[in-house]
Amino acid sequence: MALDTIDLVTFEDRHLDGALRLSREAGWPHRREDWAMSLELGEGFVALHGEEVVGTIVMTRLGEAIATISLVIVAEASRGRGLGRRLMDAALQAAGTRECRLTATADGLPLYEKLGFESTHGIRQHQGHVAAMPAADTAGVTLAEAEDFQAICLLDRLAHGIDRRALLRVAQRSGSLAVLRQDGHAVGYAALRPFGRGEVIGPVVAETDADARKLISFFASGKPGAFLRVDTPVALGLSAWLTERGLVEVGGGIAMRKGHTAPEPAGPTKVFGLFSQAIG
Repeated sequence: MALDTIDLVTFEDRHLDGALRLSREAGWPHRREDWAMSLELGEGFVALHGEEVVGTIVMTRLGEAIATISLVIVAEASRGRGLGRRLMDAALQAAGTRECRLTATADGLPLYEKLGFESTHGIRQHQGHVAAMPAADTAGVTLAEAEDFQAICLLDRLAHGIDRRALLRVAQRSGSLAVLRQDGHAVGYAALRPFGRGEVIGPVVAETDADARKLISFFASGKPGAFLRVDTPVALGLSAWLTERGLVEVGGGIAMRKGHTAPEPAGPTKVFGLFSQAIG
């Protein structure tokens, strides 16, 4: 298939079925609903050979400072022809002057490095059917009320340094939010939502490892036998604890960024679980 027979067009709802086929061929767990959610939050491009979707990419703006790039897939028969580069160039142009972030697989790493992306940290993906959870300390954790949303947005902004309100609205609508309170104040939060083969816990924002474990345990302990996924930065040390609870490590990726301009987070909160979209 020659590259000049492939057109790049705006990703629209009519392309979702083709995108779903691509992700299934790549062995990714995404449902059509997961693709639709990503498209709702961001904008993307698809590569078309005739009417066949042979490549995808999604760019999501997070305010004026940051954009994320995800769902980068090229059909196996179309690889090695520079199509991944064309998709990335389109997404980077759409992002403008924003710092761009993505999570890379080993296969995608060489391209992203050529484009000027730099590695920041490793990410581990844990998943599995949760057995009966050991007794866990979840003191202070409750399901979030409507009035907790502003506090959750503030905690998230302290952890990330940016406003991710739109993303949190989607997490609230499609799943559940929980908050950890101390002395009547929210000091951490977690989200649970449908994704792929089951449900994903993330984001998880807390001040300490112990608080993060409370928030994860709150959701996991109520899901015996369910298929759960948690993605977490390597450096924060949750992997062994997750494995002990039946969520085994199945791989991961490398967090990367290009054009670092965003302010560093101002608060003491840390990001223990990620808003899982695609690794690619």
